[in-house]
Amino acid sequence: MNILNFISHFPDEQSCEEYLKAHREKQGIHCKTCKKCTKQYWFSTKKCFECSVCRRRTSLKSGTVMENSNLSLHSWFAAFLLMSATKKGLSCMELQRQLGLKKYDTAFRLMHKIRSVMGKRDSSYMLKGMVEYDEAYVEKAIDAKLKKQLKRGKGSQRQVIVAVAAESTPLMDEKSEKTSRHCGFFKMKVIPNADAASVDGFVQENVDKKSVVFTDQNKAYVHLEKLVETHIKVKSSKSTANEELNWVHTAISNLKKNLLGIYHMVTEKYIQNYIDEFVYKLNRRYFGEKLFDRLIIAAVQTYV
Repeated sequence: MNILNFISHFPDEQSCEEYLKAHREKQGIHCKTCKKCTKQYWFSTKKCFECSVCRRRTSLKSGTVMENSNLSLHSWFAAFLLMSATKKGLSCMELQRQLGLKKYDTAFRLMHKIRSVMGKRDSSYMLKGMVEYDEAYVEKAIDAKLKKQLKRGKGSQRQVIVAVAAESTPLMDEKSEKTSRHCGFFKMKVIPNADAASVDGFVQENVDKKSVVFTDQNKAYVHLEKLVETHIKVKSSKSTANEELNWVHTAISNLKKNLLGIYHMVTEKYIQNYIDEFVYKLNRRYFGEKLFDRLIIAAVQTYV
């Protein structure tokens, strides 16, 4: 959805309420007392649902990412639009300015709530088929005095280690008989160490057991053959980066450019949220204007 369509569809708070009500009724209302989705009645005067079993009332925001927020639905919807309309991301200062929020902290918490929902939505999917895997070393924000005392390069305490995996399907052109790879979904997660235990945990959580995993010859991948159907090790070289592990290296490069170009430096505490936003948009790169509607669905989904 572009800005002109947003203005047309959501001119006021009432239009946002009607849209959210329709989406919540479609997904089903989860009653916190019954602890399941039950039949609900709508009270237009109170603007809330009432459970037909226990009579507990549920507001429009209750059970969603917007729960306990004092911001209007109109402001939330505008934030959904701005965060889904920009392919590369949006700074917190810019969101604060666009929404007319008085405090930076309000915009900051708003954006991170939406990012957490993006991460939860993607966590429900598993990578399947042929999967590429590698790690990224991302610079994090750190005190200037302490930074000078830490070493540079791979494995430095200046960096955060991010596990990166991508679905990669081999293709062949019938005329030229040249081979290439088509990328599917991606997964990225901050891991404590680049050791076997951390890698094994990531693969078990995010990659289907019947998959074929491509990696380099890092010794930390010694147990992967027990976790997936086939583990193929390739020698690290320029051709490897352009062929067997092309998509994970491309994603790592784009992630670093995204974080550095828009946010400059990100603290370790929140870096996973920024990564979740990047991956959410990357996995939906062909959605176009439909990304706004998909984000609304993720936002009203009850994660219990």
